Amino acid sequence: MNEFCWMDLKTHDPAGTAAFFSQSLGWHFAVDEDDWRKATKISVDGHLIGGVSDLSNPVYPPDTPDHIAFYLAVDDVDRRAEAAVANGARLVVPPFEAGDQGRMATLVDPFGAAVSLWQARTFTGWKVPPGRMVLACDRPDETRRFYQEIAGGPLIHADFITALEPTAAPRWELVVNVGAGPTVVRLPQS
Repeated sequence: MNEFCWMDLKTHDPAGTAAFFSQSLGWHFAVDEDDWRKATKISVDGHLIGGVSDLSNPVYPPDTPDHIAFYLAVDDVDRRAEAAVANGARLVVPPFEAGDQGRMATLVDPFGAAVSLWQARTFTGWKVPPGRMVLACDRPDETRRFYQEIAGGPLIHADFITALEPTAAPRWELVVNVGAGPTVVRLPQS
């Protein structure tokens, strides 16, 4: 609870994205035959860490850019989404049932970063975080306080740092250790 629990690679090129991350990070991509959606899941060393969504699916607006969506586990999506909006966030996707797996909502925090809130039912997300979640922004201390408020406590596996480029839109990123050191995980642009 109160930690990131999942990521979804949203891309126009699922096969190319899978090939890129398989080769560069050793991630394994496979269709989950037990999932009613037959979703592609990502695993590392046998641990599930995320999924893949095809942005060519008509549920997404045609101009949606490739991105990684991150999910923050919370105790009550509706209450936490309300708290986020009361603290300056913009609700993008109101709370809804994600089948029998859980309940979710998506918002943009007051600083410009998108995040989804996840209330688990049958699906709790990853058991082992694949790395550290990092948000580079102009006001990291204020941002940290915002997330502590909506999550109900500090995020242990998250870092809030000052952006090197103040004009860059903030976004959550995953930092993993590969080879000689830390690597920021980003989608290849299609």
